[in-house]
Amino acid sequence: MKKIVAVILMISITMSGFSQVAGDGSSGIKKQDKKMARKAKKENLSRLEEEGIPSFNKQGAFGIKLNSDGWGIAYEHGRSNSVTRTTIYQIELNEKKHRKEEKQNISTDAGGFIFFGNPFVYGKRNIFYQLKLSAGQQLLIGGKGNKNGVSVYGIGTGGLSLGVLRPYYVEVQDLDNKSRFVKYDSPDSALFLSQRIIGGAGLSKGWNEMKFVPGLHAKTALRFDYNRFNTILSAIEGGVNAEYYFKDINQMVYSPSRKFFINVYVSLLFGKRK
Repeated sequence: MKKIVAVILMISITMSGFSQVAGDGSSGIKKQDKKMARKAKKENLSRLEEEGIPSFNKQGAFGIKLNSDGWGIAYEHGRSNSVTRTTIYQIELNEKKHRKEEKQNISTDAGGFIFFGNPFVYGKRNIFYQLKLSAGQQLLIGGKGNKNGVSVYGIGTGGLSLGVLRPYYVEVQDLDNKSRFVKYDSPDSALFLSQRIIGGAGLSKGWNEMKFVPGLHAKTALRFDYNRFNTILSAIEGGVNAEYYFKDINQMVYSPSRKFFINVYVSLLFGKRK
């Protein structure tokens, strides 16, 4: 009986060892397969990059814009339709400056020390923001040709624009030598004409008095993607943007209101492709 038990134990130990070896072999094969698949994918991407062919299905990118009349930030999502064409969706937030805006500082001398107030814009009535939603096409014009080349894309988008007007305030010292905030649309506007301005209100005023103006916008641009790999998006974009709003936009007191705006811009974009 003892011999039978011993034989059974030896057989069990042997079978367990074989099964462990088989399992390790299977695991090793799977790891090797995954490694080979990753290598093949990289080689395929490298081949496509050398041929200047985009190798992605979708992309996402953040952008920083410098407009001829302000600045903005943007996010873009794109889905590839073919080797050369991609549908893109964008959301932007911009602040538009008036061409006559000029920041000033008021300095005061107190006991030999000079103090400067917050910078302000004399005659400014409203701060003008825009929230834009758009869709359009990105068309490949020229591929990289090699890893150190540049891809050139044509961009065309259009959509809705929501204009936001926030009243502009400045801090003044009134006739009773008290400090308070006023705007041009208030009965205290005459204080702007005196020398009692202390400085701008910054971001602290006007948020509860905002007015919204709907509009439309469209843009056309060229994009230069200079990143070495197609999986990373690093690009410079330059173009022309046009906007039309359904109500008058008044930014400065002594300048006429406008509905139509046009500007040129340069944007830096950073993102990824998959």
